[in-house]
Order: sequence, then C-alpha cells, then structure tokens
Amino acid sequence: MGRYENRGSARERGYTRRWDKARATYLRSHPLCRMCEGQGLTVAATVVDHIIPHKGDQKLFWDIEGNWQPLCKFHHDSAKQAEEGRGYSGEVGLDGWPLDQKHPANRIRPPPGGGSKV
Repeated sequence: MGRYENRGSARERGYTRRWDKARATYLRSHPLCRMCEGQGLTVAATVVDHIIPHKGDQKLFWDIEGNWQPLCKFHHDSAKQAEEGRGYSGEVGLDGWPLDQKHPANRIRPPPGGGSKV
C-alpha cells in the first residue's frame, strides 16, 4: 500500500475554498520562499507549507502564525518531503555544520568553545 492511498481528496483533508482564500492572503504577505532565503536566493513562494504535518488536526492546519511557512514548489516537493521522511533538516550553516539539532552529525559535534569540561 502506497503512502498516499488512504489520504482522501484534497477537499476531504481540509483544502477548501476557505483554505484557498487564506493561502492566497498568506502568500501576498509572505511572497518569498523561506528555504531559498536561507540560501541567499530570492524566489517566489507558491506553496503554503505546514511546518508540522497536520494529519487532519484542524488546530495545526489553521495555525497561521506557528505552523505555516512560504515555500517554492521545488523546496516543498523535495527538501521538505525529504526532511519529513528523515525526521531532520539537512540545511547547513556557514560553518558547514547542520543547523537542525536533530541531525545525526550534531550528536557528535563538540559544544561551542571546546570539547570536554576540565
């Protein structure tokens, strides 16, 4: 059985006319892809992403301030989906280390300012 077989239609999952209007309003106020901006790029956002997958939870679905982010289609369909599958983000900072504390590399990274306590 595939990942999307039991999801129901978009309308059944809450993507109604109300969503269409809220999405359009949000993208007018947040026109740039958040992930592209993090890479120093200026790319128009075309998707409103739920940061935490709502899985039918209407409170998470409509949490505009805490659970929505503007993304371009590329990042929504690739980087975000991969992140959800892995459970952590692969984004790295200027120092080359992953930004997400859940990334496996951060389990072995010494704390800032040095290794062990003396």
